Amino acid sequence: MSTSYEAAGVDIAAGERAVELMKARVARSRRPEVVDDASGFAGLFDASALARYRRPLLATSTDGVGTKVDLARRLGVYDTVGHDLVGMVVDDLAVCGAEPLFMTDYVACGKVVPERIADIVGGIADACALAGCALVGGETAEHPGLLEPDEFDIAGAATGVVEADELLGPDRVRPGDVVLGLASSGIHANGYSLVRHILATTGLTLDATPAELDRPLGQELLTPTRIYAQDCLALARSGAVRAFAHITGGGLAGNLARSLPGTADAVLSRSSWTVPPIFEVLRAHGRVPDAEMDKTFNLGVGMVAIVAPDRADAALELLAGRDVPAWVLGEIVPGTGTVHLS
Repeated sequence: MSTSYEAAGVDIAAGERAVELMKARVARSRRPEVVDDASGFAGLFDASALARYRRPLLATSTDGVGTKVDLARRLGVYDTVGHDLVGMVVDDLAVCGAEPLFMTDYVACGKVVPERIADIVGGIADACALAGCALVGGETAEHPGLLEPDEFDIAGAATGVVEADELLGPDRVRPGDVVLGLASSGIHANGYSLVRHILATTGLTLDATPAELDRPLGQELLTPTRIYAQDCLALARSGAVRAFAHITGGGLAGNLARSLPGTADAVLSRSSWTVPPIFEVLRAHGRVPDAEMDKTFNLGVGMVAIVAPDRADAALELLAGRDVPAWVLGEIVPGTGTVHLS
């Protein structure tokens, strides 16, 4: 008796249909440096564009969205996690001052449903356009028997460039510098295993609207990650910034410490911002200790900028002009590379 790839659970035609559905949205992320590869086996980028740099450093970052994809699956909403993926990757590049140039993605699923894959990749492409980063290629893999038909996971990698003598980081940070907080749009894409545990062990449901929120919990939890890349680059070009810290897994203190030299501390004021209601919902219903909240979630601070003291006001004005809520979060003082939340 003969068999086939399709009988084994892999539908090549569905994959080809998904590619056709996503083409228009992917095209919107195109940059002038992208070169077409007729075979489609590789994404091409014209590196002669780097000739304008004195000493270009290539930066690369890769990430996923973690178990947030499970909530997207349960709610049948697929484009927002693509947006999350781009934010997680390109904002890591922005921390060192690198401009994101191009990105590739990887989608693994139990069964290729063309419209679902097109939504996922379309969300990635839309967010790439927002970040100024070309989506030059990717892969959709069907894993029947390994993943359930409605299960999927996503990952991506991006490459950026920064001038060597404009590289941002801990070595530029000095006592007296000002620490700015840039507001998150919500939970972003970290801590969702704890979120799912709280959902599984309490009375919280995705379709309910807790008193603290003005929309259903599921909609709140799928709020896309704020993408800061172009805002960070604008700040970097203004000359105000010493260093950035992308607040992801590990929380505010854990990530900011990575951007401090061994001779300075950051002293931050908790009273400088109001923690968004979604975090209080999770803390209260899950009975999560404050220390656990601190190290798991961003608590409303998605990116931190350390700026020269005489440029802080201008930096805040620049961010306000770009519709990024920001405030003075604290200051840099002599120390040993530690973050203090007071």
